[in-house]
Amino acid sequence: MLRFLALLGGIILRFTETTGRVLLLLLQVIKMMLIPPLEIRNTFKQALEIGVRSVPVVLVTAVFTGMVLALQTYTGFKRFGAEALVGSVVALSMTREMGPVLTGLIVAGRAGAAMAAELGTMRVTEQIDALETLATDPVKYLIVPRFISGLVVMPMLTVVADMIGILGGYAIAVWYYHTSSILYWKRAWDYLELSDLYGGLIKASFFGGMIALICCYEGFYTEGGAEGVGKATTGAVVISFMTILISDYFLTAWLIA
Repeated sequence: MLRFLALLGGIILRFTETTGRVLLLLLQVIKMMLIPPLEIRNTFKQALEIGVRSVPVVLVTAVFTGMVLALQTYTGFKRFGAEALVGSVVALSMTREMGPVLTGLIVAGRAGAAMAAELGTMRVTEQIDALETLATDPVKYLIVPRFISGLVVMPMLTVVADMIGILGGYAIAVWYYHTSSILYWKRAWDYLELSDLYGGLIKASFFGGMIALICCYEGFYTEGGAEGVGKATTGAVVISFMTILISDYFLTAWLIA
């Protein structure tokens, strides 16, 4: 029993310590964002890495997600004679949940892992210490551009995912099941409200910031050489996934309240 309590206490202490360090890093990042000059060139470079190079994976994931949604929705709704609502379900699902969440998971697995590995390698090879020696703030130079890029680029990727997912649903509903093209689009737009769109974009921006912050944190505080870099990269992706899925519930509850 004592061993179990000691193990539980250790987990709670590590969680509390990590959460506190992440929040302190977030405050430091916000502070550095307000102090000029901004690393504009580095920010655009990170936007290219996080956004543009994630587009192919986002496109493939979104189109097949929309197609699966249309398949499942049509099959289920056919039992009740409500096949005309397939467009509504696909549009609402993509804009409110599937678009931002799947895009966040993809970016965390692709760009987030790269952030953690890059910063972790810089830490174990003492490149970050060298920046401090040269009177360059590593948080401002390395983390702030990634954080800003995550905040800005994720909503853009989500818009792309939403559109492609709805088109994927259209392909299945119209070309495979031969439903009315006009009816698909009409139902999709009739039940889609502005709050559905901006709610998904708010989620996407939050996910982007959290992915950048968590992955940079894991890489920035890496210890233990090459093995530590591997553990930091794995931890960054796993924690990012959990943060996206857990925070999605609370953001959804807040947005629909």
